Amino acid sequence: MSNNDYIKFFEGTTIKDVPVVGGKNASLGEMYKNLAGQGIKVPNGFATTARAYNYLLEQTNLKAGIKKILSGLNTKDVTDLARRGAAVRKLIIATPFPKDLEQAIVQAYKKLSEEDTLSRKSKISAGVCRASQRLVRLGRRSLPAGGHGAPGGENSKFLRVAVRSSATAEDLPDASFAGQQETFLNVSGETELLLAVKKCIASLFTNRAISYRVDKGFDHFKIALSVGVQKMIRSDLAASGVIFTIDTESGFSNVVLVSSIYGLGENIVQGKVDPDEFYVFKPTRTIISHSISRKNIKMIYSANPKRPVKDVKVPLAAQRRQSITDEQVLKLADWAIKIEKHYGRAMDIEWALDGRENQLYIIQARPETIHNVRDYSVIEEYVLKKGGKIIATGRSVGNRVGAGQANRIMDISGIAKFKPGQVLITDMTDPDWEPIMKIASAIVTDKGGRTCHAAIVSRELGIPCIVGTGQASKKIKTGQSVTVSCAEGDLGFVYEGKLPFKVNRTSVKNLAKPKIKIMMNIGSPDIAFLSSLIPNDGVGLAREEFIINDKIKIHPLALLNYAKLKDKKAKKKIAELTAGYKDKGQYYIDKLAEGMAIIAAAFYPKDVIMRFSDFKTNEYANLIGGSAYEPVEVNPMIGWRGASRYYAPEFKPAFELECVALKKAREEMKLTNLKAMVPFCRTIREAEQVIKIMTDNGLKRGDNPLLTKGGAGGGFELYCMIEIPSNVILAEDFAKLYDGFSIGSNDLTQLTLGVDRDSALVAKVYDENNAAVKKLIRLVIEKAKKTGTKIGICGQAPSDFPDFAQFLVECGIDSISLNPDTVIKTTLAILETEKKLSPPLTKEGRKI
Repeated sequence: MSNNDYIKFFEGTTIKDVPVVGGKNASLGEMYKNLAGQGIKVPNGFATTARAYNYLLEQTNLKAGIKKILSGLNTKDVTDLARRGAAVRKLIIATPFPKDLEQAIVQAYKKLSEEDTLSRKSKISAGVCRASQRLVRLGRRSLPAGGHGAPGGENSKFLRVAVRSSATAEDLPDASFAGQQETFLNVSGETELLLAVKKCIASLFTNRAISYRVDKGFDHFKIALSVGVQKMIRSDLAASGVIFTIDTESGFSNVVLVSSIYGLGENIVQGKVDPDEFYVFKPTRTIISHSISRKNIKMIYSANPKRPVKDVKVPLAAQRRQSITDEQVLKLADWAIKIEKHYGRAMDIEWALDGRENQLYIIQARPETIHNVRDYSVIEEYVLKKGGKIIATGRSVGNRVGAGQANRIMDISGIAKFKPGQVLITDMTDPDWEPIMKIASAIVTDKGGRTCHAAIVSRELGIPCIVGTGQASKKIKTGQSVTVSCAEGDLGFVYEGKLPFKVNRTSVKNLAKPKIKIMMNIGSPDIAFLSSLIPNDGVGLAREEFIINDKIKIHPLALLNYAKLKDKKAKKKIAELTAGYKDKGQYYIDKLAEGMAIIAAAFYPKDVIMRFSDFKTNEYANLIGGSAYEPVEVNPMIGWRGASRYYAPEFKPAFELECVALKKAREEMKLTNLKAMVPFCRTIREAEQVIKIMTDNGLKRGDNPLLTKGGAGGGFELYCMIEIPSNVILAEDFAKLYDGFSIGSNDLTQLTLGVDRDSALVAKVYDENNAAVKKLIRLVIEKAKKTGTKIGICGQAPSDFPDFAQFLVECGIDSISLNPDTVIKTTLAILETEKKLSPPLTKEGRKI
């Protein structure tokens, strides 16, 4: 055979070469060859071919030896699996390459090294030339002393490379598994390269890979292994990470999720470091969310060839800094969108930032393997029937619930003790844990983020997983019964005991669309992406309180008066939460804007009506630092809340932060489908005072400087909650100040009937179906129609009572906003009502 049979350089490889060089290498060649023209940088490299792999097995009699070792294997017996897997790998590594194959690999490596040397010399020459020109302009005659070069041996004759495995059946939409084969980083020199290639080939027979192929029904010898050898990017001097072109949890396709850490990216997959995460909204190409983690270690090159990489501590001052700039996030997102468009499917991409060149590179891209094959015509919802004592919390993965007996295993040597149906409790996982992960009812880890190994594998297996709990392994004992819930938003909960839960499955494939708009009530941004997949007409009520309580946690006045705070405990908590922010008010603006943006993006370009904060005084007091700024009221439900707070001198600066945050989400993030709503507005004078403050802070009705033809939204719109009898009585006057109304049936009921809805003593009197309440609702709908004002309802009644929703349809309301879990059943009831209200047709199709 010729060297061309053994080796393919990326420049001569395309995605059609998957049978020749495997999915990873074929994808690298495809991008290197076809996407460079779009500005996407891919490090050069080459791949050994499937023919080279099969040649090695046949020429050295390895195939027969491997078959003998694996004969009679039971993959359920993890001890036997481990013993046989180790024997196969030892045999492969001990077997010499055929001389012609070895020579082909070495020659390709030399060629790659020479090309890189020439490229670097060219860059240095161009840099020196530019520097000389600058010095001439400055009147200097010579360059400063000092040469080019950096740690890691760039000036040596051997190029440092990453050596990666790429199986010919790997990374297919229905046949992928995180980390099946090995990767070796910072490999330098012919001897080290040949050993790394051999180890990659041996990794086709790791325990998890053997088990995976058996379970997937793949013949061990109908799959070949290609080894990719790629120029190493100096991300040890900068940063690296992973990109998904969809939301990993919900499958929502309009965002790009960019994750980033300092140093080499292996620490993300291994779960050693929780990465920074950035959501970029595809339609507007803007960052809508920043989540900056504490990155206390990073992986860098080592001078030791036996341990070519090592972890070092990140300086304290840098740990909470953003690991890459917003400009770099947007560039990566732009590349990811182009890659996704090129391949025509959602993608899982690895990237690296070279610290010498300050250049970004794509180092791998494969199809995303969960949501590419998911059936979105069936909505699946896991619901706990009752709560319980919380043992631990962390990042939830999978939107499911699992329960069972905990088995705490902190080292791979203990996996033989794991039994099917148990809940795996551990520090973190790697690919060697796969044999027991697939039989677990749930997985809980101390470390890791949403793109770590445990998270990726759990999604593929459909198993609920909570990562980054911190100390779950110290709190949960083997044999203890636990329930793992990932069905309550971004935060996952480990509960004590086996709690009952149910699974609601609803087909939306042929669901008809009512004439009336069916909108949603959305609290936490954590559920927005998933909820948007349910058929809807937008969001009739988005609650700021959830964003403030869950994402910010701090009273806005405590942030604005941080320097004067006397409560030392509160001040310490605020300092921790706002690390990196000198301007504490800006923290409030940024996090509030991002929470708004996530919800607006989830439903874009449909309307999203964001209600300004409607905490009561006792609720505001519970925020960090809040007790210093809130009075004690006997009945907060009808006290200092809603509009009355916004213009009060004590609270006005806090309300202005809300206005600036909403303006930022609309204008900087370009989410012009975002509207605003004022709650608990008692009088016309209150409305006028609030509107003046909003206008002074850049929120003027009708204004939209970013509106383009065909864009979402329109001019800025302001809604008013209808929840006080005065709102109904003076509806025509309120209509002159607002663009729309939204009936808050909860408060309207309590104020119509004189019932404190927080009081158990009079709870039996509280009834939204009361004739007086319904009469007021019918009246305000009539007045809205008369004045041409849009009107909907966002109270609890239509979610709880389908007959109440039918009453609203009969009244001619424009929209009904429902809790996500009631949308389908209420839609069906409304369709039935509309059918009854529609006049029958003659045979000719005319209305009677």
